This record gives sequence, C-alpha cells and structure tokens, in this order.
Amino acid sequence: MQRERPSIYLDHSATTPVWPEVLEAMQPYFLECYGNPSSIHGAGRRAHAGLQSARARIAELIDASPREIVFTGCGSESNNAALRGIGLARKAQTGANRIITSPVEHHAILETLEDLKELHGFAIEMLPVDSHGLVHADDLASRLGEDVALVSVMYANNEVGTVQPLAQLGEICRRHAVPFHSDAVQAMGKLPVNVDHLGVDALSASAHKFHGPKGVGFLYLRQNTPYRPFLTGGGHEGGRRAGTENVPLIVGMATALEHNLQHAQADWERMAALRDRLAEGVLTRVEGACLTGHPSRRLPHHASFILRGLEAEPVLIGLDMAGVMASSGSACTSGAQQPSHVLSSMGIHPPDSYGALRFSLGHGTREADVRFAVERLADITARLQGARPIV
Repeated sequence: MQRERPSIYLDHSATTPVWPEVLEAMQPYFLECYGNPSSIHGAGRRAHAGLQSARARIAELIDASPREIVFTGCGSESNNAALRGIGLARKAQTGANRIITSPVEHHAILETLEDLKELHGFAIEMLPVDSHGLVHADDLASRLGEDVALVSVMYANNEVGTVQPLAQLGEICRRHAVPFHSDAVQAMGKLPVNVDHLGVDALSASAHKFHGPKGVGFLYLRQNTPYRPFLTGGGHEGGRRAGTENVPLIVGMATALEHNLQHAQADWERMAALRDRLAEGVLTRVEGACLTGHPSRRLPHHASFILRGLEAEPVLIGLDMAGVMASSGSACTSGAQQPSHVLSSMGIHPPDSYGALRFSLGHGTREADVRFAVERLADITARLQGARPIV
C-alpha cells in the first residue's frame, strides 16, 4: 500500500488558512444581515452595526480610535491610499515634495512611489540598509527637513523577516513633525502593534495574513493627519474611501485579529523556538545554506536562506512533491529571472540571490513538520548538488 504523502504548509507569509471561527462569524452577514450599511432601514442598520462593531474591535486591538480605522480591499490598497493620500495632501498644504523610504519595501510601496515621482514630481529618497536589511535611525534623522512630505518604512520584511526599529523611527519623525507610515502587512498578528508606542501616523494591514479572508484590509490613519481620498465617489468610511463596505469580510477580519492575539505571546514564543530549530537544521545539514535577514530582530515564524550554487525553483518543486510547501524570496518570472531587490539592497548578488528560500511557520506547525522539512530539504539539495556539472 502506498504511503500517503504528508501536506506541510510552511508558507504562511504568503497567505494563511481562514479559521473556522472566522467563517462562522462571517456567515450571518452573507445570509441574514446582508443590507447595505449605508441604508437606513432595518437590514441596513444591522449591517452597519456589524461594520461599526468590527471597526471598534480592531481599533481596540491596536490602541487606536474607531474613527481612525479605514477599511480597504487589501494591504496594497492601504499602502497606495497612505502614500498617495498623505503625500498629495502634504504637498498641497506645505509644498513638501520629498518622500523617504527604504529599498527593501514591498512593491506596493516602491511602485506607488515611482508613480508619484513620475506623475506628481515627488523626489523619492532611499535610506540605506545594512547586510541584514535593517534601517538605522541615525540615517533617517540626518535626512529629515521641512521639504519631507512623508516617511514610509515597513515594520517587518516579507522576504527576509527583518523587523525594523519602528518606535525609534516614529519618534524621529514626530520630533520633525513629518507623517510616518508603515506597511505592517507581515507584522500584524506576529508582532505587538500599538500605534502610539510605534509612533506611526498611518499603518497598513491585510486580513489574509492573519487567518482572515482575502480581499479585505485596513488602514490606520491618525486623526488630523493630512489626507486626500485615494478612492473617490462616495462618503463611505468618513469620506476617506468610497465604495460600499464588504461587511462579511470586515467582520471576518476583526474576528481573525481577535483570535490571533488572544494567545499571541505564547504562540509567538512557540513558533520562534520552532523557527530556530528549523534554521539550525538547515544550516547544519544543507551545504552552502546561509541565513538571510537579521539573526535576532526577525519575525517569530520566519526563516529565510540562500542556497549557494542552487536555484530555488527546482528545490521548491522537490519540496512540493515531498509534501512541503515553501516559497522563494527572490522575484522570479517564467522564462526570465530577476534578482530580489531586497537581497540586492543587502549586498547579496546573483547568482546567490536566485537560491533564496523562505519558510514561514503557522499556528498549526509542529516540531515533526520542521524535522521532516529539514530532512527533505537536505535530501533534495544533496541530489541537486550531485547532479551539477563539473566545470
């Protein structure tokens, strides 16, 4: 009898499974409380009550005011809204036209900033990062001035897991009266998020990264932060984001974040211990493996590597065939490889960057899963290394 192949999902930084409690919370808003939350009749009022309850629950979890939560369609939309909305408002009010960011940001940040540069004349300035992908506060302090419209630095990196010193950066921005935004899509549900402690004026999140549904996110926008609506056409979300709110998904997002944070500290510690065992196993058993990202300032569930002398694609295919789902940290497209902009900014050059590999653990990950993943990775890489031509 053929042995059933295991299914071990170690790609939680890409997306997470929706929890049963989240599905249960959403269901009434598809079938019973289906009204438009802007309508004044009973069905509309019931939907509106669910919407406002979700807003209040999310706000409480990040120590914000409910009026500071703007619901969006995803983390990328939240990033777009923050950069365009704050940047253009600041430029209109003060003439400030410089935006400071880092070179390791998600493409939703970098491509939006490129668009603001081309269409609106903003000057985009990149902070340097070290070999771990870390921004240093002194570099930001030396660059701030009255002509800076906005600073945007992510909380934690999606490719290498490095956690930025957000509270330090936020304090510097506050001293200079410059709005500070952070892409917290990877951090939400994995790190403490208190908007006052972090010193952010805007913060982006996406539900599907913390066991909520896809297609919904939120933007925290501190009260009195200059802002021009990114999406126009109605008075929804206090006039900050037009479009009928997706109440079922918003309720699911609030439920997911609550459940995620109920036992957060214990689960973060458990995942960090498993992450360290995985990293130790890979570095010990896989020839040419090197950890990427900061050795200690990293997401608790995230371990990333480069496999020198190998390309990630055949490794990932081999892992998938063995029942282990992981991902590559480099941006590769079919037929043409492009080195990861994150790894390049950290000083890692091709061909090493083509061997980028990312494992991201979840609430259901167990020690046996980690052991199995390390064993299969060691077998696959040894086989691929043995098949390399001698030059």
